[in-house]
Amino acid sequence: MFESVLIANRGAIACRIIRTLKTMGIRSISVYAQADADSRHVAEADLAFCLGDGNAAQTYLNQQKLFAIARASGAQAIHPGYGFLSENAGFARRCSAENIVFLGPTPEQMEAFGLKHTARQLAAENALPLLPGSDLVETLEQALHVAARIGYPLMLKSTAGGGGIGMQLCRDDGELRGAYDSVRRLSANNFANNGVFLERYVSAARHIE
Repeated sequence: MFESVLIANRGAIACRIIRTLKTMGIRSISVYAQADADSRHVAEADLAFCLGDGNAAQTYLNQQKLFAIARASGAQAIHPGYGFLSENAGFARRCSAENIVFLGPTPEQMEAFGLKHTARQLAAENALPLLPGSDLVETLEQALHVAARIGYPLMLKSTAGGGGIGMQLCRDDGELRGAYDSVRRLSANNFANNGVFLERYVSAARHIE
């Protein structure tokens, strides 16, 4: 059993993790960007450390800062929540190198399934049914060409996205043009990966975890 767990996330997911840790009698350690100083996950944690000013890439995705706080606070494990570093195999491997337990899948599992476009490739290799879609699209022109093949409406998706972040419904070329750069920026800022791909949109679907 761990005595202390650092939560490398913010907001509602961090609060849920804090509540579970309290129930288990484990000390919770929150991190926060300066803009989130008054957030609930900061107030509810047993300890809270500031990651400084800046966007997610400069704070919640800054591995140097996170491991420095983990060492200073005596954290024995890191819970990444969802989004951010939760699907970053390199981060999970670094946790092991730092003798900190990563509370999540193994790096090998994340490399197979963590990125959506590689999960699609694995499914296709095993003859599983898939929605019409693409590999990574590197340019807007390539995205428009692929969209013509798949057909609208479609979803422009961040391959590293989580929690619904980095997904944009596009109904025509105009909406795809307007969304392409912004989704890539959002993905880079929130997941340190700006890869995007396209997939047929299903208007009446059920999400099964």
